[in-house]
Amino acid sequence: MGYNLLKGKRGIIFGALDENSIAWKTAQTVHDEGGTFVLTNAPIAMRMGQIDELAKKTGSEIIPADATSVEDLDNLVAKSVEILGGKIDFVLHSIGMSVNVRKGRAYTDEKYDFTQKGWDVSALSFHKVMQSLYKADAMNEWGSIVALTYMAAQRTFPDYNDMADNKAYLESVARSFGYFFGKEKKVRVNTISQSPTATTAGQGVKGFDGFISYAEKMSPLGNASAQDCADYTITLFSDFTRKVTMQNLFHDGGFSNTGVSQEVIEKF
Repeated sequence: MGYNLLKGKRGIIFGALDENSIAWKTAQTVHDEGGTFVLTNAPIAMRMGQIDELAKKTGSEIIPADATSVEDLDNLVAKSVEILGGKIDFVLHSIGMSVNVRKGRAYTDEKYDFTQKGWDVSALSFHKVMQSLYKADAMNEWGSIVALTYMAAQRTFPDYNDMADNKAYLESVARSFGYFFGKEKKVRVNTISQSPTATTAGQGVKGFDGFISYAEKMSPLGNASAQDCADYTITLFSDFTRKVTMQNLFHDGGFSNTGVSQEVIEKF
């Protein structure tokens, strides 16, 4: 059941790949809450996913864009404003990729060409997206920009590899750009630090099944699902969170503040 939280609001959603992805769930939830949006992803990701199906379900248009290309992003922003009939109210950045992880390279044996590519896709792209929006003055006042991150930005999870560094950079960009966007255009910028989630990308991390089980046992409320994250995201897109900005918001069932749980003690 929708509450019309986003009625009349327009946005851009990056990264919807398939029905397991947080961006996909967010798009569906935004639609249910009365929002309209453009879907975008890299051309190669679009060929791998089912984004056409999502576009049909939500009555949305798709604009392919490489998030590492400033030219593509400038085009995306201009076309989105044109298609949606006005400035943007919300943006979701749900993009992450590590070539080192895909190629099975350890953190102590990175190939730096791979590292730079992953950093550009996963982290620097967030700056590029916001810079394109900022320079085009494409965001409405009190708009909201959200990126998805993970607690490996603060704590060590060995198999998360160089994605941990990417997420740390991403969170710093949110704070730094959030200052300028807030001060000059009254736009808020936040990151959501989500529980380990069984998305297509998440399952590519070594030992993921074991870790998601551990996190479930550590979290007083259990892991947050992709749908839970979508529900939380739309609260940040809504007018009820107008003064929340430059924050890294943990959405993990309490995992981030739990030293050890009774279940874990009993296990060991």
